[in-house]
Amino acid sequence: MSEPITVTVGPEKADFTGNDHLALQAAVDYVFRFGGGTVCILPGNYEMGNSLFLRERVRLGGSGDDTVLRKRPSGSTKLIDDTDWYDTVVQVENPDIFRVGEGILLRGKSPHAGSMQYVKRTVTEVDGNRIHIDKDPRLNFWIDCEAEAATLFPVISGDYVNDIAIENLRIDGNRAENEHLDGNYGGGVFLQDCDRIAIRNVTTHDNHGDGISWQICDDVTIEGCRSLNNADLGLHPGSGSQRPVVRNCRIQGNGIGFFFCWGVRFGVVEGNVIEDSRTYGISIGHRDTDNIVRGNIVRRSGTHGLLFREHPVALRAPHRNLFESNVIEDSGTEGDCIAIEMLGCAQDVVLRRNRITDTRPASSGINRIGLRIGARIERVKAEENEFAGMERNVQDLRGE
Repeated sequence: MSEPITVTVGPEKADFTGNDHLALQAAVDYVFRFGGGTVCILPGNYEMGNSLFLRERVRLGGSGDDTVLRKRPSGSTKLIDDTDWYDTVVQVENPDIFRVGEGILLRGKSPHAGSMQYVKRTVTEVDGNRIHIDKDPRLNFWIDCEAEAATLFPVISGDYVNDIAIENLRIDGNRAENEHLDGNYGGGVFLQDCDRIAIRNVTTHDNHGDGISWQICDDVTIEGCRSLNNADLGLHPGSGSQRPVVRNCRIQGNGIGFFFCWGVRFGVVEGNVIEDSRTYGISIGHRDTDNIVRGNIVRRSGTHGLLFREHPVALRAPHRNLFESNVIEDSGTEGDCIAIEMLGCAQDVVLRRNRITDTRPASSGINRIGLRIGARIERVKAEENEFAGMERNVQDLRGE
């Protein structure tokens, strides 16, 4: 049996020569056509005018921080005619921001539901104000519903592909020159309906959205990664993702550090450092059950170190989660500074051997509370936890 193929891509002296998304995509597609293998990205700065689309059984390996995939500045323009769900042409006010082979995002309010909707495609032709796209949008974008087109996309995308590794590279989201893209559609790395994905030693920073987001993906492993200074969520295991494993990562300066989205189950989150989140270090909520969160350090969260989100219906609460041997330090900035806030009606949660501390000088404007247990929480086990620097270690609203 022949060995899997390996190719190089880089600015010079490589099998595929170039320093943009086109060269990277050519190498990935070539390896995929031969049944899978490895794409080695040589040191260099790669300008991303579109996503690098992952293919099955392809390993993407860079040269550490010397391999940088940087998103180009974004632009946006209004549609000047309706685009229906079956169309492959979008008519825009300013076509100059689009180029063949680059990414295009359609966004606007649904004409039928009123909520925002988003579709990502690739430009295949620019003909005056007519932008041809690779696939019909399957949604309606109408000019009386604030329809726009923008050059927004994840830097690396995986859609319905399995058995992939991404290793040893850096993703620069160029936040200062890009509009916001919601983490349900984008991020430095964005995965949709993918299984058995490994991401190791990848830095994703300064995205105007999430660092790494994976939606309805099973058996995703994130190890030794860094998610830094992203506008929204540092790491975002999305709806329905089963058995995520996140170990030994640094998650710093994000809106929320680690966000259990919706129905995330049987995950392991351990040995991570989560610092300087603008709101919550860790947030857990809707049907996020049976997870283990162990041995993490959560420091200087703007609101809470750990939040159990509000859910009025017990069926939808985050049950049977274990939080063990974590350090939660210096949570909140004003008023009631609560390290662990348990809202909603979670059941059978175990909080064991955590160290909950506040090291900041005394302040008349701060009321430090280590753990607040909401009135509808049931059967929580708080065992062998250590508190230091608190005005009140535990506030149990069930008995007040």
